[in-house]
Formats: sequence, C-alpha cells, structure tokens
Amino acid sequence: MMRARSLLAGLALALTTAAPIHAQSCDITYTVREGDSFFSIAERAYGDLEKWTLIYYANQALGLTGPLTLPVGADLYIPCEPGAEAKPDATPLKSADAELRFLTGSNYPPFTDKNWPGEGLITELVNAIMEETPNPVPYAVDWQDDWSQHLFPLLDEAKYDMGFPWLRPDCAADPANERCANFHFSDPLFEMPIQLFVRADAGFSFDSDADIEGKTLCRPKGYYTHDLDAGGRNWVKEGKITLVRPDTPDECFTLLVAGEVDGVPENLFLGADKIGAMGLRGQVKPMERPLSTETLHVIVSKKHWRGTTFLYRINAGLAKAKESGRYDEIVARHLGVFMEQLQKR
Repeated sequence: MMRARSLLAGLALALTTAAPIHAQSCDITYTVREGDSFFSIAERAYGDLEKWTLIYYANQALGLTGPLTLPVGADLYIPCEPGAEAKPDATPLKSADAELRFLTGSNYPPFTDKNWPGEGLITELVNAIMEETPNPVPYAVDWQDDWSQHLFPLLDEAKYDMGFPWLRPDCAADPANERCANFHFSDPLFEMPIQLFVRADAGFSFDSDADIEGKTLCRPKGYYTHDLDAGGRNWVKEGKITLVRPDTPDECFTLLVAGEVDGVPENLFLGADKIGAMGLRGQVKPMERPLSTETLHVIVSKKHWRGTTFLYRINAGLAKAKESGRYDEIVARHLGVFMEQLQKR
C-alpha cells in the first residue's frame, strides 16, 4: 500500500537532522542513507531508539530481515506513534461450544495473555483471520497455561484442532526436530527479531558470528536453541559457546548484570519487558545486530485428518487480513500498548 507518497520531500529530509522530530513529522516517507539503522532513525523520529519496532513492523512488505538490513535508497514509511486506547475487535464467530477449537496459553505478552487487551496480539490476529477466511465458521479458543502440555499430548493427539503461537524451527536443516516431524505450520503470523542483550558497559561487539564464539550465553530451560546452531553456527552442538540454562528469563538477566554471563539472546519484546520490569535501564541494552529472526505460527498435528484444510483457512484468512489493512492495524495497536506499558515502568 502506498502511504503518504505525495508528501513533500522536505518532510522526509527532516529525519536526517540530529535533533528528534517526534510525532509532528510522522506519517511520512524517508529514504535510507548510508549508516542508517532502524535504531538511529527511531531515535531521530521519536526521540527514543527503543521505538524502532514501530518502523520495523510498518515496513515488513519490503522484506527487511533485521535492524541493520537497510539498503541505501530504500523508502521507509515512518508511522505516527499509535494510541493504545483503541478497543479490540469484536469476535462474532467466537463461541465457547464451537466444534473447531484452538489451544493457547497465557503469560506470553504481548502475544497471548488473558490480561492483555484483546487477550494478546496473536489472539487478535487469529480472530481476524477466522473472520477473513473463506466460508467463516464458529470457533473456540481454549486456554491452558501449562505450555508443556500443548504440543504433546494435546495437539499431537488432535485433542484440539490447532494451537498458537509457536516458533517454527529450520525444518529443512533439521527435519527430525519434533515440531517439524509432528506438526504442520501455517504461514508466519508474526516475525520477531531475536536480540542479544548485553551489559551496557561491557564493550561487547557483535559484527559477525565469530564475535560470539567463546562467550557464555543464557537461555532458560525449555526454551528453543535451534537458532544457536542454525546456518552452520553449531555454537551449542560443537561447544563453541557455553550455554547456561536457569529456570526463568529473570534469572538470565540477573546473571547478566552480575557478570556471570556475557549475553542473553531473547526476543525483543521479552527482553525490553524484563529491562523495564527489573529496573535495568542503563544497565542492559540490546545489540543492534539481530542474532536471528523467528516467526510465530498456528500449528496442527500431522495426525489430524483435516489438518491441511484447517491450514488453508488460516493462510487464506491471513492473506486477506493483510490485504485489507486489518493486520497492520492490529499490529500497530498492540505495539502502542506495549510501548505505553514500557514507559510506565
């Protein structure tokens, strides 16, 4: 979709000044210059580099893969900061006694959480997808907060029809992975960069994978590790790094501040949330270079006799929601909620 392409070039050039330009110069197009990153552009646009995700997610159609992948000359849309007061979409097809049942769990903000507006970004996207899909049918969303039960046995045995949101490993490189071997994945619902969070005073550089070798990283027990071995890294498989596995993300960040680990690889939302919740502003920062990019999906068991039909519904509805602009509206609204909550801490 062409957005604000007819605005005067002078408005776009305002972003090249060193001073913040804030919201009065948003809703414009900016042409990327040498040395730009989402971080630096956000700092000039909003006066806050932590708001780089607003620009990142507003430009997904460009196929960019991280905060540093900005080709010189590319046109970026600079959105205004979204308000967080908008109400979630209505869910007329949602019914507690529907035959088609989704399974999700709470405590995963901003993606799925019973206490988050609209019960989470991904929950709202699934609601929109089910309304936009061909021949919409009633559906139910059931909540089970013990995530360890979701894949096996509940979804694997088709006790629920579909589950969300789940990361998709690199199934081409690791087809034996239990998720790849047992489940079908929808098209990506949402893409999230995985950032390496480090101590602000550590003098840590991450220009290439070689900079990570020999370091000690922390990721909680039960969390995925496929990105640490992907693309020939083999950091874990070949012992190129030391991986510490405490019980919770909080423990990882505590170890980081104490100097017992060098970095915490985590999705940008959880990392930013922990920095705010644990009072670590100024002590911990994300590296600009992303460690990896992960995608969230709806999944269905390969044993489910209607699995491929269900995924067709999801993929068709997702495409329609993106085409209509409803997808962008939901994502922007939830980013607004997330930013607002961070600022309150």
